[in-house]
Amino acid sequence: MAAWRLRRSGAVALAASSAVAAVAFAASSASASDPSAAALDAARQRVARHGAAPPPRDAQRAALAGSTPEDPLDVLVVGGGATGCGAALDASTRGLRVGLVEREDFSSGTSSRSTKLIHGGVRYLEKAVFNLDYGQLKLVFHALKERKQVIENAPHLCHALPCMTPCFNWFEVVYYWFGLKFYDLVAGRRLLHLSRYYSVDESVELFPTLAKNAHDRSLRGTVVYYDGQMNDSRLNVGLACTAAVVGAAVLNYAEVVSLIKDKSGERIIGARIRDTLSGKEFETFAKVVINAAGPFCDSVRKMANSNVTPMICPSSGVHIVLPDYYSPEGMGLIVPKTKDGRVVFMLPWLGRTVAGTTDSSTAITMLPEPHEDEIQFILDAISDYLNVQVRRSDVLSAWSGIRPLAMDPSAKSTESISRDHVVFEDYPGLITITGGKWTTYRSMAEDAVNAAVRSGNLKPANGCVTDSLHIVGGYGWDPASFTVLAQNYKRMKKTYGGKVIPGAMDSAVSKHLSHAYGTLAEQVASIAQNEGLGKRLAHAYPFLEAEVAYCARHEYCESAVDFVARRCRLAFLDTDAAGRALPRIVEILASEHKWDKARKKAELQKGREFLETFKSSKNAQFSDGKHNGR
Repeated sequence: MAAWRLRRSGAVALAASSAVAAVAFAASSASASDPSAAALDAARQRVARHGAAPPPRDAQRAALAGSTPEDPLDVLVVGGGATGCGAALDASTRGLRVGLVEREDFSSGTSSRSTKLIHGGVRYLEKAVFNLDYGQLKLVFHALKERKQVIENAPHLCHALPCMTPCFNWFEVVYYWFGLKFYDLVAGRRLLHLSRYYSVDESVELFPTLAKNAHDRSLRGTVVYYDGQMNDSRLNVGLACTAAVVGAAVLNYAEVVSLIKDKSGERIIGARIRDTLSGKEFETFAKVVINAAGPFCDSVRKMANSNVTPMICPSSGVHIVLPDYYSPEGMGLIVPKTKDGRVVFMLPWLGRTVAGTTDSSTAITMLPEPHEDEIQFILDAISDYLNVQVRRSDVLSAWSGIRPLAMDPSAKSTESISRDHVVFEDYPGLITITGGKWTTYRSMAEDAVNAAVRSGNLKPANGCVTDSLHIVGGYGWDPASFTVLAQNYKRMKKTYGGKVIPGAMDSAVSKHLSHAYGTLAEQVASIAQNEGLGKRLAHAYPFLEAEVAYCARHEYCESAVDFVARRCRLAFLDTDAAGRALPRIVEILASEHKWDKARKKAELQKGREFLETFKSSKNAQFSDGKHNGR
């Protein structure tokens, strides 16, 4: 046993040291006269370090509260979504002193409720061509560049996904083939894979549930192209942890109560913040505040000036999750135009099928819920293209996300809502960044930090380096990394009688851990093996009890909802299974965070109320097999 442990730890250390050695070699070859190269190499070494973990929450809070008017932070970011965490990472790798506060949890809003696609925007390309709109074309070029970068910087959380477009006449075959070949051409060297046409028989072989005949139409073939797919909230949490590892003070459950102005009232110099876990308030001072609050950015702007012109035009995207048999593993289905002109997609994701549609107008709420007619629209739309019965009772989870489409307050006309992002300083010291999409979060963050540098006359040590920086868990990872877990670790599980019994770290669990945590997965496996936390949290899902403990210790997981919705994705994959797992999740978090009985009871209640906003078939009302709405 001792020899086996030595071999195992040797293999782990060798893999980790190889990644660090590769980074160190790059550092030695970097030009000393290039500060950006040196900064990138320094950041890589910190992120690639074996067991890289962010500082504890108390230390982060102290760092924020320790700033003063005489010794302020350079940048304070408000908002812990993709753009906010990206901005904190960008600014900290430029050598700036950075803080970030998020009212709830990292990725608790829009960034965890996306389509899970990293896409260049093929619809924008169509508009660019037919409307001769160069602005739309630039948007596609930009998104395709960033698409490739996101996948490379988080290889364990992102991958290329083929997407099939069905064609029901020969004109559609030619139209989509040429259009998607042009998409390939625009991508250039950032191309993921070439698009191609498949015959009817080939298409059905690749996508068995695709209907050959539907509504007096006959399939003429399909065109398959490639975009990227991600685990969105885990990528967002990874960005927050990476920013913390390289020096940013990031704090979730920290609400901005008010903005602080200088004595003349002419410039924002910080914010008053309430730690919602303790109820205590403190002040954080910064030379510039970046407002990256997504749909809520107008609320932050009004703290500086109650008369500001609103920027946000919120739209909602509704998604449903269906069993895996609706779509094959590794192939998505995208219908560019349904009967009412909307786009509908059906994509494999984490062993299930995500289906959804494009945006529709909505109101801004903290917990948006999908309307039953929207769920039914998606079910009806995909049933037009499938040869299987599409049932409301198959919906495992349904959710809605708010996308902050933006209007530029400085624009002369507000008729056109921008699909691109907007960076704006309408009060000195307060930079607002909003709009855009997940794919371009990194360049949005870069633009926001550039604006902050200009506004505060900051002196960064170097320029932006995030285009070449992996997030934590990314260095040294490859698709075969899961085999180290499968071969070298056991899942030790406590029975109801308290006895600990061994179990196999099977391929499903190993692959899940490897893709969710990258090279840090071995820390989770170690907890599962050494602390008796190797049981699965829910039947038929690979999530382990050990993940709850790991996320509480190293990923700022402060509540049961944090875990079930954003550290693992069980709430999104299967709402009912998440409900059954809640009590055990609360027990483990209570042990990690030293909760009393009242807090445990409150966490369980909050978790159940949160899951009620996900409209699975259990959370809907039926009568005689027909849905009545809710």
